[in-house]
Amino acid sequence: MANDEVTMPVDAGRRRFLTATTAVVGAVGAGFLAVPFIKSWNPSARAKLAGAPVTADITGLQEGQRMVLEWRGQPIWVVKRSKAILDALPSLDDRLRDPESTNKDQQPAYVLKGNPEFRSIKPEISVLVGLCTHLGCSPEIIAEIRPEPFDPQWKGGYFCPCHKSRFDMSGRVFQGVPAPINLLVPPHHYQDDNTIIIGVDPQGAA
Repeated sequence: MANDEVTMPVDAGRRRFLTATTAVVGAVGAGFLAVPFIKSWNPSARAKLAGAPVTADITGLQEGQRMVLEWRGQPIWVVKRSKAILDALPSLDDRLRDPESTNKDQQPAYVLKGNPEFRSIKPEISVLVGLCTHLGCSPEIIAEIRPEPFDPQWKGGYFCPCHKSRFDMSGRVFQGVPAPINLLVPPHHYQDDNTIIIGVDPQGAA
């Protein structure tokens, strides 16, 4: 699979949502293809400062692809996960620091309702802030389920080259690495089956 890189815009979030360090998306690991960047949806500079929501059409997002948006100056990863990746997630629970995402500050409650291991509204679509929770570096995506030098039992996920933190494909942090918590999940909802809005909770969400 090819490397990827795509970028888009910005907004405000839940009051208790942790603000991660602003950073630019760095090198991207193998395993994802690029998704076209729709510039017409970019808010103006003034709207960015005011915290405008980010709207993106994910119609063309294929299995194994990642779309990179920008929200509040942070990279947001929208990833379409394969069935094999979803099936592998439960097998990692005993290797993770917080497999059920009990830290309430690291994601909105509604992304845990379907299956805590998926950390998503739709099982196949993962939405994460693409910044390591250690020092704000941008982890590499290494999506293939295959042995890696840093983990012979690798089931796909995110590897931070700065200080070797590792996260699974739901952004859950492994034990024994510098990152203290899971990758953050931003507030978001689906306007319809193919349109995602970053920075706004679903209507009626607690």
